[in-house]
Parts: sequence; structure tokens; C-alpha cells
Amino acid sequence: MNITVEIIVALLLSMAVSYALVFPVMKLAVKWKMMDYPELRKIHKEITPRMGGLAIFGGAAAGMLWIRPDMPYITPIIIGAFIIVLTGLFDDRYQIRPIFKLGGQVAAAAVLIFSGLKVDVLSIPFIGMVSLSDPISIIFTFLWIIGITNAINLIDGLDGLAAGVSTISLISIAVMALAIEPQISIVYLCIVLIGSNIGFLFHNFNPASIYMGDTGSLFLGYSMAVISMVGLFKNVTLFSFVIPIIVLAVPVFDTLFSILRRMINKQKIMMPDNKHIHYQILAAGFSHRATVLIIYAFSALFGLLALLFSLTSFGISLIITFVLLFLLHLFAEMTGVVYRGKRPIIGLFSKTEREKNKDKDEA
Repeated sequence: MNITVEIIVALLLSMAVSYALVFPVMKLAVKWKMMDYPELRKIHKEITPRMGGLAIFGGAAAGMLWIRPDMPYITPIIIGAFIIVLTGLFDDRYQIRPIFKLGGQVAAAAVLIFSGLKVDVLSIPFIGMVSLSDPISIIFTFLWIIGITNAINLIDGLDGLAAGVSTISLISIAVMALAIEPQISIVYLCIVLIGSNIGFLFHNFNPASIYMGDTGSLFLGYSMAVISMVGLFKNVTLFSFVIPIIVLAVPVFDTLFSILRRMINKQKIMMPDNKHIHYQILAAGFSHRATVLIIYAFSALFGLLALLFSLTSFGISLIITFVLLFLLHLFAEMTGVVYRGKRPIIGLFSKTEREKNKDKDEA
């Protein structure tokens, strides 16, 4: 069968299965009392079923069964995915302690590492190729898988946010897998997840009728970590250390800035707060949908910059680097990390209350 036709069928199949599975999953969530209740930190006002990630997982599984990609490490990747999904299900049902949730992530990462899938070589700007010793390689791979898994988990704070950001990042990776060093198996993995995310988004975009829960956010985070390892660290030779970070910039830096902010404010690192970028944009007066679309735009911009960064000359890459640094500083201001919450760059584009009052008086 033609590869293009195969990709289209896989996309539509995973999308249709994910969309359809949401209905029985919602009934199961109600039956098993896996519901998300409104709280002080949460935006929603209605009791909403969670565990929707099971539909995303089902859609991706259907797409994989259709394609049956011939690629190394596929068996340990699937085993790790099952471990992650079970961990998410237990957390959605019983709200397990963070240490047990971390244990599930460590187990999934261990399956991959002991199968031989790990990051052993990095290409670092201005330094070149760096071979990692076995202990460093294992530590780096553990940190990458667990870090990205939790980054997607943490950004899952608004309707459609985690699914949309993941989809945009997956599209970026798929384009690079085709444009730079053709890797059809990576494209297949991206496509089935893109399709299952889109099918789920029909139910999850604001106002959401179901949430993905930790079942979905952990599965998507794990999948993003694995695909970026296989498709970017392994196959993009130029700046292979930087590209995955740029592609996943929104969840990665939102998580890093959250840790920094809590350290600066002498708070517990694991203590939740309402300073994540989506909360900050909401606090600025944007609607729920507008906030999600703004973050989608950020993700798309970072994805485009990652693609340009990997394709252009060194001189252009330096220009893109300055653009990235500006965007990251803007990002840091929005999350309250720099200048103790002050926003010097954002302030240039918005009037202070005194200026607004002065304008009113003059009028």
C-alpha cells in the first residue's frame, strides 16, 4: 500500500476510534467514580469525568495495529506505555501518592533503558558530538523520560491544552522526521498519536465534556519523551541536544520555571500553585478558549523555530537563537520568575493603571 494512503488511513482510524471510545469511557468514569470535582485551584465549575486518556490510548493502539511499524524497541515501548497507562488509571481512581506515581514512571523508563533504548550521544552547539558514558547515559535518559512525562502532566490545566500542545509538537517532529532524515516509523508513531489526540479534542476542547486525567497526560508525556528520543536525539545530527527542547519548549520551560519560582519563593518544589503560564494568561483577562489558543500559537512558533534551527545555516541559527532567548525571557516574565514578578518587557506593551487613569482624565 502507498505510504501516503497508509498514513491517512492510520490518522483517520486513530481519530475515529479515539472519538468513539470517549462515550463508553465516560460511562465507566461515572460508574467507577473517576470524576474531577471543582476545587479552589481548578478552573472548571462542573463535575466532569476524567480517565479520557484511555480513549487516546485506544485510538493510538488501533492506529498501531493497522500500521504495525517495523522499528527497533517497539516491544519495550509498548510495555512501557501499558505501565504508564496503568499508573495513570490508578491515580485517576485512587489519587495515589506522588512517590507511587513516580515509581510507575521509573518502571516504564527502566523497561526502555534495559532494552537498550537510551540517549548515548549528544550534539551540542559550539562543542560538537559528545559521547555519554553508560552511567551518564542512563541518568540522562531517566531524567528525560520522567521530566517530559511530568511536563505534559503539569500543563494539563485547561480544556484541550495538553492534547493540543502535544499535537502541535508531534506535527513538528513528524515534519522533521520527513524533511531532515526520513524516518517513516517515527512519522507513523506521530500520526497515530495526532489522530487520537484530535479525536479526543472533539470532546475535550472548551467546554470539555471529559478530561484526559493522569491516564492521558502521563501517556502523552511518555509518548512524547520516547518519540523525541528516537526521532530527534537519534536522527537529527545537528544540534540534537537543542531540537527536542525547542519542540517541547512550552511544557519544558513551564515546568522549569515553576521549579525556579518555587525555589525563589522558598516554597516546596512539589507544591502546586496557580502561576503556570495558562493561569497567568487567564489572569491577564483572556477567555478560557483564547488562553488555550495563545499557548497553541506559542507551541506552533517554537515548533517552526525548531524546524528552521535544524535546516538553516549557522548564521541564521544564531539569529533564531536570539529570537528563542527573547521568547523564553517573555515566557519567564509571564510565569513570574524574573524580577520578583515584575515584567519589564511585557510592561513595554501594556499601560500601567496610572497611565490608563491619566488617559481617562485627559479624555
